[in-house]
Amino acid sequence: MKEKLSFRYYILVGSLLFGLFFGADNLIFPVKMGQSAGSNTLPATIGFLITGVGLPVLGVIASALSKSESLYDMAKPVSSGYSVFFTCALYLTIGPLFAIPRTATVAFEVGIRPFISEEYQKLGLFLFSLIFFILTIYFSLRPARIMDWIGKYLTPIFLVLLSVLLIMVFIKPMGEVSKFPPEGSYITNPLFTGLLDGYNTMDALASLAFAIVIISNIKKLGIESYNKIAVETSKSGIFCIIGMSVIYASLAYLGATSLGSVGSADNGGIILSLVSNHYFGLFGQVLLAGIVGVACLKTAIGLITSRSEMFSEMFPKSISYKKYAVLFTVFSFVIANFGLNNIIQLSIPVLMFLYPLAITLIILSLLSPFINKEGVIYKWTTGLTLVAALFDFIKALPEPLQGTNTVKGIINFAKSYILGFEYGFGWIIPAVCGFIIGFLIWKISKKTRNA
Repeated sequence: MKEKLSFRYYILVGSLLFGLFFGADNLIFPVKMGQSAGSNTLPATIGFLITGVGLPVLGVIASALSKSESLYDMAKPVSSGYSVFFTCALYLTIGPLFAIPRTATVAFEVGIRPFISEEYQKLGLFLFSLIFFILTIYFSLRPARIMDWIGKYLTPIFLVLLSVLLIMVFIKPMGEVSKFPPEGSYITNPLFTGLLDGYNTMDALASLAFAIVIISNIKKLGIESYNKIAVETSKSGIFCIIGMSVIYASLAYLGATSLGSVGSADNGGIILSLVSNHYFGLFGQVLLAGIVGVACLKTAIGLITSRSEMFSEMFPKSISYKKYAVLFTVFSFVIANFGLNNIIQLSIPVLMFLYPLAITLIILSLLSPFINKEGVIYKWTTGLTLVAALFDFIKALPEPLQGTNTVKGIINFAKSYILGFEYGFGWIIPAVCGFIIGFLIWKISKKTRNA
């Protein structure tokens, strides 16, 4: 049994972390954030890095510290029923319902759509997503070699393609960030808005799913103690954090300066396409297609792998890992053909509900060596967080539903009585209160038993 990894394996595991977390959505969101934040890009980027970089790495470390074999095991101190609910909801959300189909549709919208006429868009999406998911299932059916494929091949290719574009942005900037005024909530609350923008990557959710892949690969390298796995993950995570932070900041800078040459756009995909065309013309569009295609494929492989492993372990008497992988891939292919806009619109309320629950679980797991995974602490913290998260879910519902009197009344109530609700963080105080209540009950009952 090894005590620690070699420097070579730190880089390899860090590359695996980077490769699994950094997908196409990570390209799109910081770019749009930068364009909207304008002169307030710096504080917005800091917020984005906290939720888009810090939380995902903490999620993997938390899983190791809690000595959890899976997400189900990690959430079990709340209750077995909640653990099943949360695990299934999270895995389906960042799996075949939203995240996996979105990888294919984003790759198509950004990299392929500019090359085909409007009348062939649906056929183009069908053919592209078919090829995309054939490649995904090919790699997903060989999880034992995922570190080699992602760490040694896909990640370097992705970095080279992206670096070419970002280097040009710094060599020949399209404008000065300070000259472009911020828009919307970036005017008064750029930091908080950046924090919420980081939610869109789904990486904090994905970290709870990817943890099983990271931990199993570190075990294969000879590290068996969960505490040492957490330490080695922290060290390897430094490479991931540095890499992701540099690229996020560069993408935000790209978005902010793009106003000087390509103007405003509705989403980061359009901005990237326009910027690539600005610097490289047709070659730029081909370059962008390569960047997005590789990024999306990396993410899809990781999602299918972790999803299939989790469900085959949760339901061992159902079907095998390979059959789950095929099932999720086929389902994702079908959903992808509904289109990107529909997928994103439906995912937002679900993310606003799940994210607070995921963040509190990460924090509780990080504290598990000190609170002994006490169920009463987990129950109170999660229970009050869940209630507050329901209000966030309602607030994020599509416009037609928000127009009803019932929904309006609920939102107005939350604005009046839940501190931080308007900023998207109304769950924090209930979570803290739940933790304090649970902790006090645990300590009091402990003293009573020892009396």
